[in-house]
Amino acid sequence: MGSDPTGKLSEMFGVYDEGTGLVLRGTFIINPEGKILNAEVNYYNLGRSIEELLRKVKANIYLGEHGDEACPVKWKEEGDKTLKPSAEMVGKVYEAYTK
Repeated sequence: MGSDPTGKLSEMFGVYDEGTGLVLRGTFIINPEGKILNAEVNYYNLGRSIEELLRKVKANIYLGEHGDEACPVKWKEEGDKTLKPSAEMVGKVYEAYTK
């Protein structure tokens, strides 16, 4: 969480609404190298889930070490089922995850 009194960060991340002068609710996960790993932008009055944000942070840490895997939506921590993306999996993710 952070504050942006000058509005420069809001403009840089594309969440500043010039029409209203307000800032959309943006959540960005940035790795130590400065690469944006996840970005989520919500309207002003929509809350965010800290549990989901923490899950995404953990997943990105895991994927940094296991780049050939994918963490499905129900993945919560190391040891949970992951997937190995492939052309054969296209359109069959649900079936692969529930096996």
